[in-house]
Amino acid sequence: MDKRIHNLYYTARWARLRKAQLAREPLCKFCEQMGQTTPATICDHIEPHRGDVAKFWKGPFMSLCVRCHNVIKKQLEESGVLIGCDQDGFPVDPKHPWGKK
Repeated sequence: MDKRIHNLYYTARWARLRKAQLAREPLCKFCEQMGQTTPATICDHIEPHRGDVAKFWKGPFMSLCVRCHNVIKKQLEESGVLIGCDQDGFPVDPKHPWGKK
């Protein structure tokens, strides 16, 4: 990641944005889709900003726990499919190959 973009995560502006996001959505979005209740600690860019400063600040954002951010979101960005099942064992992502008939 570009050092200039990386440093934006350590600004007061990002701290305010993160705090507001976590107040709006205090639970991890991916865990909720799987029927779990997990406090979120990360304000994540839904769409990767890829170094675009305007997109960095504009978002859109979602709240995630550390595990989902570091594992599931990474897999999603690499494969294009959200990994995980709901409480009934069905994929949470309608694009998942198991969900196709």
